[in-house]
Amino acid sequence: MSTSYFTLGQSHVYRLNGQTLDRDCVIKITAENPRDVMVEYFGLEWAFEYDERPEMRYFPRGVYNLTENKWETV
Repeated sequence: MSTSYFTLGQSHVYRLNGQTLDRDCVIKITAENPRDVMVEYFGLEWAFEYDERPEMRYFPRGVYNLTENKWETV
């Protein structure tokens, strides 16, 4: 299992599990292949993949853990 962090582009806004995910948050996925999970949920409409949590000052809404379906406290 590995963990990746994903960001969304300026115009990418999604509703998932009752949450709004957009450019102001980071999506965390832990899986055998996190990128495959990201593509399964969001297609190719997202921005970047990181091995480590990106600089959070650019993402004021925080980290949404898609694996556990909850917002993480930073």
